Amino acid sequence: MEKGIAVKDITPGAEVRGVFAVTQAAQAQSRNGPYWRLTLADAGGSVEAKIWSPLSAEFTDIPTGALVLVEARAGTYRDQIQLTVEHLRLLDEAESAAVDPAELMPSSPFPLDDMLEELLELVREEFTHPGWRKLTQSVFKDDALRAAFRTCPAAKGVHHAYAGGLLEHTLSVFRLCRRFADQYAELDRQTLLAGALFHDFGKIREFSGGIANDYTDEGRLIGHLELCIEMLTPFLAKSGLEEGLQRHLRHLILSHHGTAEFGAVRLPQTAEALALHFADNMDAKMAQCRDLFAQIAEGSWTPYQATLNRALYKGPRTPDTPPAKSRPKSRHAPREELLSLL
Repeated sequence: MEKGIAVKDITPGAEVRGVFAVTQAAQAQSRNGPYWRLTLADAGGSVEAKIWSPLSAEFTDIPTGALVLVEARAGTYRDQIQLTVEHLRLLDEAESAAVDPAELMPSSPFPLDDMLEELLELVREEFTHPGWRKLTQSVFKDDALRAAFRTCPAAKGVHHAYAGGLLEHTLSVFRLCRRFADQYAELDRQTLLAGALFHDFGKIREFSGGIANDYTDEGRLIGHLELCIEMLTPFLAKSGLEEGLQRHLRHLILSHHGTAEFGAVRLPQTAEALALHFADNMDAKMAQCRDLFAQIAEGSWTPYQATLNRALYKGPRTPDTPPAKSRPKSRHAPREELLSLL
């Protein structure tokens, strides 16, 4: 079945016809009657859509994860594109199977296998203390955990909210923390890097992944900080890692959000916890900037971003500045060889 128009190609005033995945669907009430508020997504991003009355009454249920054929008109609301749906039909099983999943699932712009190979090589290189080495290697030798970590998103919608986002974000935070450790001698390098490696590991169980990526029940009720501790506990018990280092790792995981307002169980109370928090926050903020700059159609200002409480200005680049480099392809050994070395 033909995909039709992609989200990234929708412009204000355009007539839209295409197949999208429903990632959010909720009924609400307006002065003119009940309506549906949807988020429609494909590999290029997502867009909000509304089904107004009386058309809204034709739908008793629009399940998240469903694929739908949509005809709509594109407008803008608060500087963001919004669709007014004129026709919507849920695809049946055969039609859904005929749609290429790669056209519907956003994924990291960087090759997942290359990123995983690089991270595995850094793990082998950095963790020389026997306890840290046994812990990190045993976790990544678990086939199920490694496969889930490779494809898991890092968020539902704020940053790295796509397949491979957790891997991309973790590798970036790990790289930043290596630089921090090079700069500041007061940091315990291996403890900080263990925190970087595992700080968001619980998101494997916090998010469902897939086309309709959403919070799991345990993700909503417990959250990825505590889930990470739960997941690591059996590996820590067998690692031989000193109790003080185990306790410090737990603190890094539970405090890396920085403040209780943003979900930290404890404030960062060690130099390593502060460094990890700032590395994590920096990478998340830069990912949001990158996504916002990609949305600029005209001028130099991005749409307003609620999570940042501002729009962003993309200033002129200094002449003769080389363009930002994309992530280089891995120079390391094949993943299978790295796993044999772990």
